[in-house]
Amino acid sequence: MNHFFCGTFGSLLSNFRNNQTAAWPAANPVFSCASVTDMNYPSNFVADPFLFIQGSKLYLFYETKNSITMQGDIGVAESSDQGVTWTYVGIALDEEWHISYPQVFDYDSEVYMMPESSNHGDLRLYKAVEFPLQWTFHKTLIDQPLVDASMVKYNDEFWLFASNHHHFGSRKNGHLEIWVAPSPFGPWKGHAQNPVKNGPRNIGARNGGVPFSHEGKLYRLGQDCGETYGHRLRVFDVVTLTDENYHEVEVPLNLEQSNKGRNAWNGKRSHHMNAHQLPSGKWIAVVDGDRVPSGDLAMNYALGGGALFILFSLNMMMGILFGYARCYVPHFLIPGKRGETVLPWVVRPQLPTRFHKAASRLSKTSSLLRGVNIPAKSCLGCLFGIASFTVSVCAVCMAVSCFFGGNGAEEPYAVEGQYSQFTMVAMTYEARLWNLQMYVKHYSRCASVREIVVVWNKGTPPDAVRDFDSAVPVRIRVEPQNSLNNRFKPDEMIKTKAVFELDDDIMMTCDDVERGFRAWRENPDRLVGYYPRLIDGAPLKYRNERYARSQSGYNLILTGAAFMDSEFAFAKYWSQDAEKARAVVDRFFNCEDILMNFILANQTTERAVEYVHPSWAIDTSKLSGAAISRDTQGHYDKRTKCLLQFSEIFNGVPLRKWDFLSRQDSWDN
Repeated sequence: MNHFFCGTFGSLLSNFRNNQTAAWPAANPVFSCASVTDMNYPSNFVADPFLFIQGSKLYLFYETKNSITMQGDIGVAESSDQGVTWTYVGIALDEEWHISYPQVFDYDSEVYMMPESSNHGDLRLYKAVEFPLQWTFHKTLIDQPLVDASMVKYNDEFWLFASNHHHFGSRKNGHLEIWVAPSPFGPWKGHAQNPVKNGPRNIGARNGGVPFSHEGKLYRLGQDCGETYGHRLRVFDVVTLTDENYHEVEVPLNLEQSNKGRNAWNGKRSHHMNAHQLPSGKWIAVVDGDRVPSGDLAMNYALGGGALFILFSLNMMMGILFGYARCYVPHFLIPGKRGETVLPWVVRPQLPTRFHKAASRLSKTSSLLRGVNIPAKSCLGCLFGIASFTVSVCAVCMAVSCFFGGNGAEEPYAVEGQYSQFTMVAMTYEARLWNLQMYVKHYSRCASVREIVVVWNKGTPPDAVRDFDSAVPVRIRVEPQNSLNNRFKPDEMIKTKAVFELDDDIMMTCDDVERGFRAWRENPDRLVGYYPRLIDGAPLKYRNERYARSQSGYNLILTGAAFMDSEFAFAKYWSQDAEKARAVVDRFFNCEDILMNFILANQTTERAVEYVHPSWAIDTSKLSGAAISRDTQGHYDKRTKCLLQFSEIFNGVPLRKWDFLSRQDSWDN
């Protein structure tokens, strides 16, 4: 796995619902290098997860790369809720060499671990002294540097699948051998057909987890390393496995693949899966994944270094051509001419002949450049200067991006070590279809978006599959009446606690969306959004954000871009108590967001709203004539009237003022 970004594990139990937190449904990844909290073993990636079931607990053994020693150790985590949440336990095994791929199994009432130790030149077996953190070396199984060795019991014999890249003629990541023994301790005998595979890297030869049995069939997992190391998993049905013959046939893995690219936890590669059957009969599997391909960090450094070299060379050439700088090569670096008399007190350094030739060429080139003098104020000089400035800016931007720009992913934010998902809801109609298509294509790639629900208020609805380029499911909910109240209509098909109501004419970064989602998960009883307003005065008057800034506070969040609890907020909005207020919304065809703020503020004596500042946001309604708020003054007058009527219905204004900059992370600045 790429050691620049944290490799992560994903549990396939992704529909777990927990009403005690704002984390349902639980979402991948369920464990990452950030979960390794031991300061003596800081981790910069985790990989190769293996499950071990003991009673009602699940244990997860994995490779964690130590940021100090830069070698792999074996870590362990535990789960008491069938793999939904994991707690870091500690480092189970730390050797003087790199270890990984820790298969853990029980045999004769003892627990054993078989990690990869190819750097040590052998395959070793360890025995648990005090499970899960204390282990002792038991014996050497095979005295060869085997890679990703996997053991499975089949037909009353123990079979071991592994690769040995040190064999003459073996092809890296395309080589597979098999051994057989009567017990896990050996003696191990090589298969008659070894190597059973030795071909290109994409044939799935290298193991991607322990073989497993399902409905009487044995399946082997292999890595497709064609595009990059650990690009994807392939699964093979082992048709024949005897001492003399081996034959396997590839079958579909049917593992859901994300279309979100680097924004997905496994967007670029996933090279290991470990599947287990629970005592209940259900299956659970852990899978590792990464957002970036192998070698991404080295490639970034190479591109950044190249950009700096171009920048330096261009500036040197500019200075010489315009006469602002001169390039001289010391004479002692230039080889003397044939027959030249060298004075006895002049000592020439004994430099390599190739270095002398390079210095001579550089001297000749600098002499030629000094002969060319371009006037800075000439047309040619101006054109050359503009071109050089443009290239320099591009080179600087590329260098900064390569060295400091990260991996290019807009990642989700964990809350108490957990990730979750939300449903996006957009209300629109046929005149704004082009807006909606751009909206769906962009937001569907955000990491935590599970589904996009389009509330279609008027006109012929689009086709959810044909008309949208989406990385998540899109559902069109056609409404019989064109009402803004439809935005908050209860929807039993929504499978997340969080709903992100976002107008189809607002575009912002996925990172801004993820920050807002984290802020909401920290306080799921609040309305968390990006557009603050302050409602005050006598009589009440609706004003813009500038007024709230001038008064250093806000008490209302526009629901055109806000997170809320789908079950609680929608139910309250459509309750009998709010019927008169909903009629006001229909009469003015406006103010549904103000009404939601009044309703939620009436449900609590605590804080009901919270603001998160977006890095940037674009209102695409300015590019069309389909916005209801295009007439700003008329729009504000309607909202002022709504405020007066809502205050009568709710016997006052329940909105409390809150200061900007109340968050420690300054996201509300």
